[in-house]
Amino acid sequence: MPMEQETLGLLFGGFSIVMGITFMIVLRMLFSKKRKSFRVAYGLIMCHLILFSLAVYQALRAISFNGNHPMASEEVSLRLGMTGVLWAISMVFLILGLIKFSVTKKNPSVRQFSTVPQKR
Repeated sequence: MPMEQETLGLLFGGFSIVMGITFMIVLRMLFSKKRKSFRVAYGLIMCHLILFSLAVYQALRAISFNGNHPMASEEVSLRLGMTGVLWAISMVFLILGLIKFSVTKKNPSVRQFSTVPQKR
C-alpha cells in the first residue's frame, strides 16, 4: 500500500509507546497488594493487551506488504484475516476481564459508598 516513507515507523513507534505505558500500568495494578481480589481480572486485561498488540502487528505487516509480489492480494487478505481473529479473541478476554471486575468481592478495607441510608 503506497504511503509516505515515515508513516509506518511513526505508527509502530506511537503504538509501541502507548501500549508500553499501558502494559506497565496494568502490570503494576496486577501485582499491587491493595488489588489482590482483582488479579484474575487484571490478568485477563493483560491477555487482551497482548493479543491486541499481535493483531496490530499483523495489520501493520499487511499494509506494509510489497504490492509487486505475485500473490500480494492473497497474502494481505490472510494477514488481515489473522488480524480480525486475534482482535476478536482479544475482545473476548477484555469482556471476561470486565465481567470479572464486576463480580469480584469488594475489599473490606476500602470504604464502600451506598445510596441507601444506614440506620443509626
